[in-house]
Amino acid sequence: MDYSKFFSDALSRLHDERRYRVFADLERIAGRFPHAVWHTPKGPRNVVIWCSNDYLGMGQHPKVVGAMVETATRVGTGAGGTRNIAGTHHPLVQLEEELADLHGKQAALLFTSGYVSNQTGISTLAKLMPNCLIISDALNHNSMIEGIRQSGCERVVFRHNDVAHLEELLKAADPARPKLIACESLYSMDGDVAPLSAICDLAERYNAMTYVDEVHAVGMYGPRGAGIAERDGVMHRIDVLEGTLAKAYGCLGGYIAASKDIVDAVRSYAPGFIFTTALPPAICSAATAAIKHLKTSTWERERHQDRAARLKAVLTAAGIPVMSTDTHIVPVFVGDAELCKKASDLLLEDHGIYIQPINYPTVAKGEERLRITPSPYHDDVLIDHLAEALLQVWDQLGMPLRAKAMAAE
Repeated sequence: MDYSKFFSDALSRLHDERRYRVFADLERIAGRFPHAVWHTPKGPRNVVIWCSNDYLGMGQHPKVVGAMVETATRVGTGAGGTRNIAGTHHPLVQLEEELADLHGKQAALLFTSGYVSNQTGISTLAKLMPNCLIISDALNHNSMIEGIRQSGCERVVFRHNDVAHLEELLKAADPARPKLIACESLYSMDGDVAPLSAICDLAERYNAMTYVDEVHAVGMYGPRGAGIAERDGVMHRIDVLEGTLAKAYGCLGGYIAASKDIVDAVRSYAPGFIFTTALPPAICSAATAAIKHLKTSTWERERHQDRAARLKAVLTAAGIPVMSTDTHIVPVFVGDAELCKKASDLLLEDHGIYIQPINYPTVAKGEERLRITPSPYHDDVLIDHLAEALLQVWDQLGMPLRAKAMAAE
């Protein structure tokens, strides 16, 4: 039997569907974000990154870098074990306390990534509630879907951000049955926001628990950067808040914040927590420094919103098909996998602009796009350069601008 053929055939399918992913070998330059070096077979090239999830550039902030270097110098690199076996070090404990305070919860629990915190957090919570029904938003992230699947519980899906449909599903469920509503606060591909207040109203009316993924919102929204739930004044009404340290905080790791009993139950039962090595001390100290800074500093958030608004205005005025959004996510619609990849390649090779194409399965087929994420450090010159480059690429590929498309209708 030719086992290798299974894998070569699988890869061929990806190539045929124009879904094969190529990774750019990038080296960010501390102090010069969003500038980076792209390592190519022909040698290094300078590029500007326009799709980083380091939304606020905190990965290069002097306080964050300083905390990481100081801790690594003082205590070394790795954690030395799982949380149960020598891995519960003091910087980690301090970070969990900082996260609990950020979200106004009794406790928080760290995981090695945001993906793991969703996957193992949801599955563990649901398994601990007999006959739990999980009610999930249609556009929830793959990590949430995997957590729901691994729970083995019954799942029903409500149409994206449709609170009327959510209420129909809650009404149809047995009032005495445990129910968990799972959604995100900010959806990273469309840039839209969940109606958290209305979802909390329904959860209280129908006696359901709430689990909200804030990974694309923590650090970014709210007076102290606790997310959309803080901004909308509903943080205290949500049972479990999940977040990441790898985006706005510029580090690594994921977490949940909730009551002491919920956190302790997940800590005691979750395989994805119990059987993996703890985050390193230096990472924890860096993340704590980022959270503390963004709890008091509003410059990054204000500047970031200003940059996002200007970028949308410039691209829209140029006729680039920007998808409507009220958040920092700036999706540019393409609608074809091959054209999306070609546009990304041309931007990188001809203009020194790195924007990764977003194709299926991250988005539905026919919904392919370029997902642009400006930072506080993308100045007017960079924004204007991006607009000019996109216009040239759109013209080169024969793709319609919004003004031309409207005139043709």
